Amino acid sequence: MHTVLVTLLVIVSIALIVVVLLQTGKSTGLSGAISGGAEQLFGKQKARGIDLVLHRVTIVLAVLFFGLAIAVTYFKL
Repeated sequence: MHTVLVTLLVIVSIALIVVVLLQTGKSTGLSGAISGGAEQLFGKQKARGIDLVLHRVTIVLAVLFFGLAIAVTYFKL
């Protein structure tokens, strides 16, 4: 049981890293901070579809990660 949980934890960890890296940044440094305010003021919309999906997948993977980490420590004892 412990081996299966550790394997799942490694898979979820790699998936979480990949999903986080696929997300776009909220700002790109100082220039993003300056133009980001103007974009919100004038209503420029980014491609929100894929960002929303990646955000939800990140939440699900994070919950799985913490659940599996707790389960691994529980079943190791």
